[in-house]
Amino acid sequence: FSEPVSVDPVDLEMVMRTCMEKDDLHRFIRPIIGYGAIFAPVSIWRPRRKILQPAFKPKIVEIFVPVFAEQSMKLSCKLSETGGRKVKLLPYIGAYTLDSTCETTLGVKINAQDDAVSPFLVELGRVLQVATERIFRLWLQPEWLFRCSPQYRQQRAGCEVLHGFTDHVIMKKREELKAKQSKSPESDRPIDLSDYDSKSFLELLIHFSGSAGGYSNEELREEILTLIIGSTDSTASTIGYALDLLAKYPHVQDKVHEELDEVFGDSDRLLQKEDLMRLKYLDRVIKETLRLFPPAPFLIRKVEEEITLPSGRVLPAGSGIVASVWGTQRNPKYWGPDADAFDPDRFLPERAALRHPCAFMAFSIGPRNCIGYQYALMSIKSALSSVLRFHRVKGRVERGNTPHIRVKIDVMMKAVNGHELTLERRSQRRAPKDLQIVK
Repeated sequence: FSEPVSVDPVDLEMVMRTCMEKDDLHRFIRPIIGYGAIFAPVSIWRPRRKILQPAFKPKIVEIFVPVFAEQSMKLSCKLSETGGRKVKLLPYIGAYTLDSTCETTLGVKINAQDDAVSPFLVELGRVLQVATERIFRLWLQPEWLFRCSPQYRQQRAGCEVLHGFTDHVIMKKREELKAKQSKSPESDRPIDLSDYDSKSFLELLIHFSGSAGGYSNEELREEILTLIIGSTDSTASTIGYALDLLAKYPHVQDKVHEELDEVFGDSDRLLQKEDLMRLKYLDRVIKETLRLFPPAPFLIRKVEEEITLPSGRVLPAGSGIVASVWGTQRNPKYWGPDADAFDPDRFLPERAALRHPCAFMAFSIGPRNCIGYQYALMSIKSALSSVLRFHRVKGRVERGNTPHIRVKIDVMMKAVNGHELTLERRSQRRAPKDLQIVK
């Protein structure tokens, strides 16, 4: 990086709360998602964030638990079919996150877990790969040179598929809402809590933005694709790292199994929202996974006005700064001399209270933090609980407390080997066949 890099949560708290503009590298993903709020300039981000905020209230997000429960049980069924063979788990997990994300955001099932060559799934992977190549291959960064490359043609073809599919769903939803309003003029009123159980994020955004006079179809597409891309990759990566770590540390996996058995017993029922609150140890495993292997290991911000940080460092106007999430979350000053070790009990309430609140920033911090972090945690916990209820994950056991997983920077930070592991059925348990109807 040409910008200074910081691993000090005290300094980064000021940076993330005062420097709102994001780095220009995000321009390489703009052809895919336009000005979706996550990467948009502040002038666009601020009003859109106000519209998005109510859609991510806990009482609304929890209505999607049945979707996560069904799709995660389907994931468990799919993994049962591997027959105890060593497989790369990331493609299976990625299909789960795409299925659950599309169903909750668009209200449609794309069945990626049943169709590995689903056009949406294939083209999403291709356009994200092109965006990654533009970030790391300097010769692809000038727009005029990029337009002469085969990657440009791949991007254009992929965006036609993604945009075409999303635009079609948005237009159908608009027509559906218009038909409802013509039958009942009161249907355009603000939604009350009793209405939420039948809504997707798309419908919520239409209502919260002002219905017919609110978001344009293009703005809706930008926000929906941003939600899909932002949650699919990051959630899949975290699930994969968690399973990898549990394979490396069987004693931790044993504790997870004990907790799951206490909550679910011998039943094969689907997960319910009340179960999520009871899975406290699994919650700590997930947070420790996010600490050691954050999907977005670096955050880059522009400095528009000169600021003096608490450490005394001066950031001049026009410069930039890299917030190293990876480094901050492994900083021995805040996490102790064993900061690189895997220890879920770091997140016991009594230990967490002793740290600086910004020492953990897997979902960023400040006004531009991840608005969907509760949604992501629900999806991750649902998937892990469904898979681990019926399986034991096995891989190379780590001899020491420090886990070793080779990683690479894609759009997100991913494991080089795609989390190549083995899943064995627990004590003859298996995901029930009758739940294969979730297709």
